Amino acid sequence: MAASSRSGVSGKLWLLATGVVIAIALYTGGWFYAASLLKEQTLALLGSQQKNGISAECTDAEYRGYPFRIGLFCSRVAVDDRQNGISGTFGALRSAAQVYNPGHIVWELDSPIEMRTSHGLTVSTVWENFQSSLITRLSGVERAAFVIDNSKTSFVSSATGQTFDISAAHTEIHLRQNGPDLDAALSLDKTNTVMKDMPRLLPQVDAKIDVTLAGRAGMIDGSDPNGIALHGTKGELRTLSADLGQGRLLTISGPFSFDERGYLSGKLRVKVEQIDAWRNSLGEAFPEIAPTLETAARMLSALGGGKNASLDLTIRNGKVMAGGLIQIGEIPPI
Repeated sequence: MAASSRSGVSGKLWLLATGVVIAIALYTGGWFYAASLLKEQTLALLGSQQKNGISAECTDAEYRGYPFRIGLFCSRVAVDDRQNGISGTFGALRSAAQVYNPGHIVWELDSPIEMRTSHGLTVSTVWENFQSSLITRLSGVERAAFVIDNSKTSFVSSATGQTFDISAAHTEIHLRQNGPDLDAALSLDKTNTVMKDMPRLLPQVDAKIDVTLAGRAGMIDGSDPNGIALHGTKGELRTLSADLGQGRLLTISGPFSFDERGYLSGKLRVKVEQIDAWRNSLGEAFPEIAPTLETAARMLSALGGGKNASLDLTIRNGKVMAGGLIQIGEIPPI
């Protein structure tokens, strides 16, 4: 090969290498600039909720993931909703999104978390694994999904002194903006409920909730001025089910609302399958109300004509009435 040809090839290679280096340098500079900008915007977003009485903190906030990902990392997360009297602290946060698809974010959160309300309720949760994904758009979060394995949640009421724990082998939560409304679905597998210093109250249960909250789409990303409080909220409960196995299934559905004081109202349809089995299970857990359960089981059997039954309940400001006439209980405000 002539010297001039070798020189031409070498020049082209040198130009190619130079172009690659420049491209890498520009990409690197752009990535770190975007990370710096995102960090500033994140901190500004957290601070922007101050006008709504909500403060949030992402301790040691930084963006990582170069070269192909970008994600926010925090050593600790804290939220304080002073307007609604709710505060919470969380463990370390790790998130990531592909550079070519920044609107799809996956993240993990470490336990424990602890939340407190001004009504004296404390909720603390630990888990083995917590993973989530978010689909975002310019106006905020469009969809969110959460998967939690082997969780245990403790509820403590300073007002009543009551304490109980709920544990679940597997939990899934799905949230979706549906215009101005929020669609939410929750499933709990192999759930156990235990009162302090007492044996397990009920058999292991699988539970599901499918609900729409009218006008509350902003709850999914914190843009709702009412935060996560349900006061003044209306919705449609498509289904709430509890399955104890062996055919023992309870389902509830219907429209509902909470007033500004937190009292529940609604018209709900309750379906019970295997009435006698439910009576026996609840009677073993709560022997002091066994006679009442016996009476209720007979009434339900008469309404359903056998092992299964349906009952329409009307709830007005927390007062539960069967058939809209006979008060059978009362639900305290949230």
